[in-house]
Amino acid sequence: MRKGQVVKLIGGLYSVMDLETKAILIAKASGKLRYQKLDENSSFNKQLTKRTKLDIKTIQVSPKVGDFVMYDETDINHPIQEIFPRQNELDRPDVSNVDQVLILSSVKNPNFSFNLLDQFLILIEQANIKPILIVSKVDLISEDEFLALKNDLSYYQKIGYEVYYVNSKQKIGFDTLEDLFLNKLSVLAGQTGAGKSTFLNALMPSLGIKTQEISMALGRGKHTTRHTELYFYGGGMIADTPGFSKLEFSRLEAKDLKDYFVEFKTYESGCKFGSNCVHVHEPGCNVKGNPNILPSRYENYIKYYEELKNQKERY
Repeated sequence: MRKGQVVKLIGGLYSVMDLETKAILIAKASGKLRYQKLDENSSFNKQLTKRTKLDIKTIQVSPKVGDFVMYDETDINHPIQEIFPRQNELDRPDVSNVDQVLILSSVKNPNFSFNLLDQFLILIEQANIKPILIVSKVDLISEDEFLALKNDLSYYQKIGYEVYYVNSKQKIGFDTLEDLFLNKLSVLAGQTGAGKSTFLNALMPSLGIKTQEISMALGRGKHTTRHTELYFYGGGMIADTPGFSKLEFSRLEAKDLKDYFVEFKTYESGCKFGSNCVHVHEPGCNVKGNPNILPSRYENYIKYYEELKNQKERY
């Protein structure tokens, strides 16, 4: 038995990198992995909806990209016999043991969306993963538009997020990313059409990843990535993942949403009800109307809060 890490999944076949030799081999999942009895503390035991309890249960467990596994090197199919506990995991994209998520947002085609950015940040914060903001296609807007966008994004830097600006086609701004990937498993995520494949091609020209233009009829990108794969770059690994345009908060309670707006913690000590304040209708709230909080952030918070309050329960 040898230890490896899953670096690619396509068609039920797993590409596994042996952690000692660094050789890549093709493996299949062992049948004994299909159903496992989990206790409530298992890293594989997670809430599927807000009402699901983390009870002892038997569920199907499959390896995913990023998993550390034990495989049988003596079998021609190299069956994966064991999956090690996960540090964290994402469902969309389907990757585990992630160190950081690079949220790629284009300034145009599709247009930059603070609404979508804040949705990504909530889900990444909820997964306890570090988000990093990459703004692409900066050559497509005027200098004044660029300065206005940088001014708004300086707020995100102030509350602790790293922000980088790039032009993938001309490789402008890529010198600032040189040390970003060292010893990290990074996930590249973002709105469909934001230029994730173009960004990866700029980092690693030898990949030649297929890209497509924006669909003018729909105003969004066409899906070009069909599977999840880790690429080796800068002393670490980067996951290119299928694009998506809809994010869901199905496992999030409205009362917990405030925990994923990181700057709220700074001000809620001044709320009349302290950490019990949800910053919506309470008297004496120090978050609502606070001039130090970006108005669009608070507006998005209220929008998501109302959506969570009103959404039907899933069982």
